[in-house]
Amino acid sequence: MYRILIVEDDGIIAGAMEKHLSSWGYQTRCVRDFAGVMHDFVEFDPQLVLLDVTLPSFNGYHWCGEIRRVSKAPVIFISSASDNMNIVMAMNLGGDDFIAKPFDLHVLTAKVQALLRRSYDFAGQSHLMQWRGAILNTEASCLTYQEKRLELTKNENRILQVLLENKGRTVSRDRLMERLWDSDSFVDDNTLTVNITRLRRKLAQAGLSGMIVTRKGEGYRVEDVTE
Repeated sequence: MYRILIVEDDGIIAGAMEKHLSSWGYQTRCVRDFAGVMHDFVEFDPQLVLLDVTLPSFNGYHWCGEIRRVSKAPVIFISSASDNMNIVMAMNLGGDDFIAKPFDLHVLTAKVQALLRRSYDFAGQSHLMQWRGAILNTEASCLTYQEKRLELTKNENRILQVLLENKGRTVSRDRLMERLWDSDSFVDDNTLTVNITRLRRKLAQAGLSGMIVTRKGEGYRVEDVTE
């Protein structure tokens, strides 16, 4: 089931889109906090975004830019301002399609279906994980934090993924090595130490020096955000 995030501040329009798309079997979520669109995006991890141009706090162009920092999920802009300038701007800023208001819900669904088919029939779906504003894209092997993008090696990506999957819990060195072996990486105790050291160095350069905590004699952990 594909997940579709609806970013539309007109409650009637958002509700109509949500109801119609749900009837086609899509899992939908409407953003309520328009100052925190990225929180919903990361938590819901949608395969497609329906994004209004005119929004409270920041406009749709801003949020499209933020989405593009961490994901290639297709974005369909929706706007009553359908002049050529707005359409061109939407496409140049990372949008994949543009629908002018008012629109027919069946036309919207057809565009959604076509874009999902083009985007995912032959491609994997992204997976995002979040920690205190840092966003890990496990598919793209990159971490984004405060407009900085860190490219991660396969081992660094897997280590961070395992630690984030176990937020608030200590992961033993043996468990980390097992997970790295699962990805066909040759890892011994010394290799793990080297990878952890390099990963910490990258995180520190991005302002995340305290992200990975050592538990002496036990392993490593990423503290839960609620702690």
